[in-house]
Amino acid sequence: DLHDEESGNLRWTDDEIDRHISHAVSDFSEAIPDEATAVKETVAGSRTIDITDMADRICVEAVEWPAGQFPRRYQPFETWQDSLILTGEEVPDGAEAHIYYGKRHRLDATGTSIAERYWDLVAAGAAGYAAVQWALYAINRINSGGPATPDRMLRWGRARLEVFYARLKIYGRRNRVRAARLYRAAA
Repeated sequence: DLHDEESGNLRWTDDEIDRHISHAVSDFSEAIPDEATAVKETVAGSRTIDITDMADRICVEAVEWPAGQFPRRYQPFETWQDSLILTGEEVPDGAEAHIYYGKRHRLDATGTSIAERYWDLVAAGAAGYAAVQWALYAINRINSGGPATPDRMLRWGRARLEVFYARLKIYGRRNRVRAARLYRAAA
């Protein structure tokens, strides 16, 4: 996308490109997190579940307690820092809970957790970040493309980012229709 192919005269270093890719993956993960499940033992008499070890957690979607029943029993909950508090009528008895949550996507040399249909979207975001960064760097520098080059690169980068943000808004978790269960008020 960036056409940075002249091996002796690259515009971006590998570290810079990695930083822009990481930025795009972070934004993508906020909108469309990687779905994960954690199995946690509850503590008898305590409504609090420690979720410290749920790495790269972005959000908690649902808590099933006690786990393994049919139909599933989802519980109302609140989160605060690294604690999940069950706010339903029942107090845990030590039975297992399943916590369904979203976490940051993985993208490294071994592979990715991002679905293939989103690869171009993440690439567009990374290219947009790189182009904007380069445009800011190129201001007041001599450019072989002329004095308008930074402005053209900035417009191109912003256009890529507009597409990236618009698609994240469309595909994002906040815009999905989800089946949910309403809970009876405590009072």
